Amino acid sequence: MREKNLVTWSIMISGYGMHGRGVEVLELFNRMKCLMKPDHITFVSVLSACSHAGLIDEGWQCFNSMTTEFGIVAHSEHYACMVDLLGRAGQLEKAREFIEKMPIKPDCSVWGSLLGACRIHPDAKITELAATSLFELDPQNSGRYILLSNIYTSLGKIEEAHSIRVLMRKRGVKKIAGYTVIELNNKLYKFLVGDCSNPQSDLIYRELERLMDRIKEAGYVPNTNFALHDVEEETQVKSLYMHSEKLAIVFGLINTRPESTIRVHKNLRVCGDCHTATKFISKVTKRKIVMRDSHRFHHFSDGECSCGDYW
Repeated sequence: MREKNLVTWSIMISGYGMHGRGVEVLELFNRMKCLMKPDHITFVSVLSACSHAGLIDEGWQCFNSMTTEFGIVAHSEHYACMVDLLGRAGQLEKAREFIEKMPIKPDCSVWGSLLGACRIHPDAKITELAATSLFELDPQNSGRYILLSNIYTSLGKIEEAHSIRVLMRKRGVKKIAGYTVIELNNKLYKFLVGDCSNPQSDLIYRELERLMDRIKEAGYVPNTNFALHDVEEETQVKSLYMHSEKLAIVFGLINTRPESTIRVHKNLRVCGDCHTATKFISKVTKRKIVMRDSHRFHHFSDGECSCGDYW
């Protein structure tokens, strides 16, 4: 580029961060600092990248340098990134203490980061603290209820999980339908959970069943925490198989060449079971799979994901 300005540098940093390339983000950031002063938006991208890459020390250094080196006052977005950074690393108590010491009132982004961390590292006490604060600030956000219900399930608190679903209905909160989109030959194909609208549905489900058998032989174990809770285990496992991510991926496998990369887009955060299953699918099929969810890009290859299971 002939001209590199604040916007172009920030876009590059944000792009690398979304793909989980935290080390490259820091390299770009250090180069940028030699040429111009970053702004508060740049720091959001850098801190988010550190969080997704598990770069705790580097994240702290960047956060502290905002004020000491550049005179930038931290906004709620920066505090949310730091809570996310600590939470993803399993330092939930430190994240809670960080929130208590904030000079500004924590908003939904901050409490949402803490609740999201409990999805990875379940903790009943901190989960309830974050959820209570979120429900006071934003009682109509369906994603918070679903996340809380899933966390309770992972903690073995099935009755509490069910009560959250009941609370949703009482408050008239409607769940956002999850779907996955794949583009083939300049045409978009959309899949919902248990979708049978595609003309190739019969073939998709036959291939899906064979694929699930293959990845189970390779070590995949269905995680029923992400399935329906009030049904038998066999039904839970079958419901997991019909998640939109898996349907879209199988559709892509059927209709693309063996050497091509499968690219799908999920409108919500990819569930933990689909994330694990996709790693195994990339291994047994020897295919690269790129999944864009509501939080980041996941690059699956040979049984591994670029996020390092840190999303």
